[in-house]
Amino acid sequence: MLYRVRSVAGAFAAVLWFLAFSAPSFSPARGQTPDAKPPDKAAPAGPEAAKEPQKIDEFAEAAKLVSGPAGNPECVWLGRRVVSLLWRDDLETAFRHLDLYDRFGCPGGHIQAVFRCLILHAATIDPKAPDSLNGRVQSCWLDPVQPVAAAPAMPTPPAAPAAAPSAAAPSVTTNR
Repeated sequence: MLYRVRSVAGAFAAVLWFLAFSAPSFSPARGQTPDAKPPDKAAPAGPEAAKEPQKIDEFAEAAKLVSGPAGNPECVWLGRRVVSLLWRDDLETAFRHLDLYDRFGCPGGHIQAVFRCLILHAATIDPKAPDSLNGRVQSCWLDPVQPVAAAPAMPTPPAAPAAAPSAAAPSVTTNR
């Protein structure tokens, strides 16, 4: 029986040796070259390529215009998300983001001022265009005390002429 085990093990080793040296696709060591370069990362094409520098510019602009920790990139990013989520009535997610915002040492009063600004400028937000909300949140983040443009006054309807009571008109109320 020992003879059979040795012959099976020897045959198995011979098959592995044959496969290792005859077919390079089975041998991972033979298929690799030591001077192989990793593939170059292709730059994202289209609108994705334009968004990355824009995000960096938004954070740099916020750092210049907003004093204190509210201008830090992490505060800008989290704070804008909190305000956008509050606007969309996703309070649970907004509060989770607000916890992170507080943990980074970002000022909570700035969130309140930005949300107030967003509410005051609500007429400029188009619900069908998501960039409209994002643009207004960014604008309010940079300057939360923006003056509110006076809304056009609603035209009042012309007053109906007052009818004089006439003696000929029957009374609507009847006694029973």
